[in-house]
Amino acid sequence: MLNIEQLIAQIQQEAESATFPIDEPVYQAAGLSPTQPILYAGNLNGNLCIFARDLGKDEVHARQPLYGAAGKLVRKGLYRAIYGKEPDRDTDLQIVCDRVLLTNTVPYKPTGNKAYSEAVKQRFRPFIEQLLVLYWQGDKIITLGNEAFNWFAPYGAKGALKEFFEESERYTKSIQVTLQAKDEQGNQHQRLVTLMPLPHPSPLNQKYYAQFPQLLQQRLAEI
Repeated sequence: MLNIEQLIAQIQQEAESATFPIDEPVYQAAGLSPTQPILYAGNLNGNLCIFARDLGKDEVHARQPLYGAAGKLVRKGLYRAIYGKEPDRDTDLQIVCDRVLLTNTVPYKPTGNKAYSEAVKQRFRPFIEQLLVLYWQGDKIITLGNEAFNWFAPYGAKGALKEFFEESERYTKSIQVTLQAKDEQGNQHQRLVTLMPLPHPSPLNQKYYAQFPQLLQQRLAEI
């Protein structure tokens, strides 16, 4: 199996093979090549993965997913669950990365705040599959928002995730799917994972923003 740095190099090679929307000024301001993927942060041996939509400006500057305002909410919740206390102003929330994996549907920042098209997601899907099946060792995935949850639709029975997401209890119930990925020899690998969807923790998500910390704690208590 390739090491993780080789996987990241393959992603960059794919990004350089044909153009797609990347917020280049943000990368330039961060001193980073726009085609340099920011694939993950955290521990590949952790049991839990937090799976979000894509990178924002803060994430590009920090060179890791879930680092901005929404990411801070998630990291604070993880800290409470792991250490049983509230983080204070001086707490280094980076410590939670010792226990979890953080990643996105696409390892790049789109222009503006628009989600990547299905075509772009499909283009990078094989690499995310490899990350989750071949490199990560866990089996619990908390998805943040509709786009992140819907990324997993191909791995469930036809229409199963759509039906699940229409339930009023979707943010307290779970569903299992079987992820699939091919290695560099073309061999197929599988991993059974449990999806635990949550709403996206954005201030723009007025319906759920105030509820998010409690919903996250409930999810983390299940693990």
